[in-house]
Amino acid sequence: MKKLKNWDNKTWLSSKSYISQFNKFLKRKSNLNKNSKILDIGCGRANIISTLQKKYKFRNKPIGIDIVSNKGVKKNIIFKRVEALKYLKKKEKYDLILIKQTIHFFTKTKLNHLLNLSKRSLNPKGKLLIFSLKTKNNKIPCFKKMRKNLEKSLKRDEALFKIIKNNLKKISYTNFNFKVNMSKQKYVRMIKERYISCLLNLSNKEIKFGISEIKSKYKNQIKFTDTLKCICYRK
Repeated sequence: MKKLKNWDNKTWLSSKSYISQFNKFLKRKSNLNKNSKILDIGCGRANIISTLQKKYKFRNKPIGIDIVSNKGVKKNIIFKRVEALKYLKKKEKYDLILIKQTIHFFTKTKLNHLLNLSKRSLNPKGKLLIFSLKTKNNKIPCFKKMRKNLEKSLKRDEALFKIIKNNLKKISYTNFNFKVNMSKQKYVRMIKERYISCLLNLSNKEIKFGISEIKSKYKNQIKFTDTLKCICYRK
């Protein structure tokens, strides 16, 4: 699969409002303080942990890892361009490991390996938080081909959730909800830049046709609720 580069580049996922609400959600889920050690797997441009660093001024800068080194990665964190399975073999310990909208890039075998290494990498009472798109009645605006690919991906996520449940055993579930309100013009630009993985393998012709469908299907302002399923594991 082609690498995903624009999911957190000028989208609602990179907005101040989204990041603020998401970090408030994280605070409720984990006992963050200046001594917390954080690892963000699949961090993108590190918007989440960068904002946390500004607020808490951690003694140890949060670490973000990704297989893509994008322009605009935040400078107040430690960024490593490396695969998660390789990095977790370093045997360092963390109070919070964050895996946000990343599990669908792992095979079933590699996901199990990732979970085992993540559990081992937690400090006592440390938290592992896994976020993934809501699989039932997902509200993300789509054109026909995009929806077909998204549903296929979400169905695969359901199988991955079962692996996570079997591996982690004692887990809790909650949802993070964010109300999106953006112009159709901006959303069209996001589609052109293939902001979500279900767009990566579509041809330019399919993208162009899909944009025409979006323009005719939606009003000038696009409103919907973006819902992430949060799986919480505590060591």
